Amino acid sequence: QVRLVESGGGLVQAGGSLRLSCAASGRTFSSYVMGWFRQAPGKEREFVARITRSGGSTTYADSVKGRFTISRDNAKNTVYLSMNSLKPEDTAVYYCAAGMVLSTGTPGYNHWGQGTQVTVSS
Repeated sequence: QVRLVESGGGLVQAGGSLRLSCAASGRTFSSYVMGWFRQAPGKEREFVARITRSGGSTTYADSVKGRFTISRDNAKNTVYLSMNSLKPEDTAVYYCAAGMVLSTGTPGYNHWGQGTQVTVSS
């Protein structure tokens, strides 16, 4: 079992940057594939980025490619999402998730954080 707690959300102007953190409890963090998802009001939760157990490979949604970077520090049990060149359409609640398979879909992840709000003003 792993518990995930996100932080770092907030209000930022378009073009600005934020870095989200997700701290995981437990000793098995490095055994999980980690992902970031987001959910805007009235929309389904969508994939943003994922990172393999070692951090050696990453995958991004087309909408964030080149602007967002996912990384992890297994010694600190933490995964990050660095977001640059933010746009109003990036406004959403951002969730980190842990799973045992490489997936871009929500069913592939069985542990979720509570989410952190990111609001980008125009």
